[in-house]
Amino acid sequence: MSEPAANELPGTAERGLLGPVHHKGPGPAESGWLEPRGRGHGARALALHRVTGLVIVVYLYLHLAVLSMLLIGRSAWGSFLSVVTAKGFLALEVVLVVAVLFHGLNGIRVALVGSGIAVRHERAMLWAAGGIGAAGAIFAALRILGAM
Repeated sequence: MSEPAANELPGTAERGLLGPVHHKGPGPAESGWLEPRGRGHGARALALHRVTGLVIVVYLYLHLAVLSMLLIGRSAWGSFLSVVTAKGFLALEVVLVVAVLFHGLNGIRVALVGSGIAVRHERAMLWAAGGIGAAGAIFAALRILGAM
């Protein structure tokens, strides 16, 4: 590695290289928290944990906006219910259930590993959370989409 030029930030040359993300210099890397290359299962789970967290936050704001439709009146609420009971919208609810299941189960895994209780069982807990989440997602899909 060479010395940086006077106007160049430290680590600029390293960011151009392919491979694991090695962040150098001020500020976040361009795509560091979603970069899958050179990462293990825990880092991939963390990236997905962040994405599902954002999905849940967006859903909560949309949920509040939908509940405000109750203030408009009965006719607006009835027309909205015809939209949300469509098959496509119900499929989005299944995606939401999957996001909540993964986020919750992975959060438990992160808490156990972070507190030092189950550090040696991190990978097994990730697979167990994935299995439980998949079973829950299938159950939710059958309950939500099967009711049509």
